[in-house]
Amino acid sequence: MAPIRSDLRAGGPQGVIIHILYLHQFFMTRAGIGGTRSYEFARRFVSQGHSVTMVTAAASPAEAGRRTEDGIEVVAVPAGFGDYVRATKLGYGRRALGFGRFAAAATRTVLRLPRPDVIYATSPPLTMALPALAASKRFRAPLVFEVRDLWPEAPIQMGALPNPLLQRAARLLERTVYRGSAHVNALSPGMRDGVLAAGVPSERVSMIPNASDLDMFDPALDGSDMRERLGLGEGFVCSYFGTMGEANDLTQVVDAARLAPEVTFVLHGDGKRRDALIEHARGASNVIFSEPIPDKSSVARLAAASDACMTIYKDVPILATCSPNKLFDTFAAGRPAVVNCDGWMRSLVEDNDAGVFARPGDPADLAARVISLQEDPGRTARMGRNARALAEREFDRDLLAGRMLEVLERVAK
Repeated sequence: MAPIRSDLRAGGPQGVIIHILYLHQFFMTRAGIGGTRSYEFARRFVSQGHSVTMVTAAASPAEAGRRTEDGIEVVAVPAGFGDYVRATKLGYGRRALGFGRFAAAATRTVLRLPRPDVIYATSPPLTMALPALAASKRFRAPLVFEVRDLWPEAPIQMGALPNPLLQRAARLLERTVYRGSAHVNALSPGMRDGVLAAGVPSERVSMIPNASDLDMFDPALDGSDMRERLGLGEGFVCSYFGTMGEANDLTQVVDAARLAPEVTFVLHGDGKRRDALIEHARGASNVIFSEPIPDKSSVARLAAASDACMTIYKDVPILATCSPNKLFDTFAAGRPAVVNCDGWMRSLVEDNDAGVFARPGDPADLAARVISLQEDPGRTARMGRNARALAEREFDRDLLAGRMLEVLERVAK
């Protein structure tokens, strides 16, 4: 486990110990392959003397119940899905049913727990608002609600919530949880704008994004074993690591690969679209699907074995507001980021000379941007150095956890 710096704190009343009830359906430690924000933040809160109770969904029936992870009391509820990738493989209807089941079970669970000083709930799914609001009312404790995706706008634009009645109900739930929160944290400027547009006063909104894993992802990490295992040789490698779902539309990467035969494209991860992508890539010898090993260290080694890493989304406007872990870990790895979302992500890479932007849904432009990196090693190396500097300067996890802790302490006070 990576050490936590002693200068974590960004502020807050010294010597005041608080009990944080943290609600996140998809809590994941470094032993898994998903996002670890809630684990990393919670263990940093614990390191400052606070107590944290994490309510989450059990990944399997055997994991239901209580356990301790690095000082975090984890209460795993046997309902819904504890594995985000598994959830994304399901159809929208079954996924929504699972979210509802977890929300109901989590509500029953939190009402039986000891009183917290503050409740910190993170979405998606938006149904996390139900146990969060119930706990806030039951214990008369302030709620800090975190927006990781702009629900319900994201599923509406993706076509996952076509029913007008359900759309209105979801928007009502969104407004209700915002009104019932003492503070709302958004993970990107676009999400913050969405929260403000919903009527939340600016003084009750912060923007604390996802963080870079500066310990696991490192420019000095040796990725030769991954190159050898995947048969990558000495050529230029552009990789993608993350969920292979509807929102990513990685068919554009496969189509770009056919236009850039001198580049090897590695796709690492799992999800609903993986099998279809493998079929779509048939005949494209420069597209390699690595095994979806459930171990984040394998992702770090793949980044080290790559010359550039991609953050790819479907050409849907709301997805440009995302704050994806893969982008910040690309920065930490010291690799140029290839992004296809206009807005914040494009500004990050272009303003900091830390990568390139390709037009969304345009395989030819994606291929051209990657080839431009392959043909200019000096530029690629410079962008990689700038990416690491950006990660250290703005997305250090200790820094961002300190900012979040300051919010929680202030609200609890």
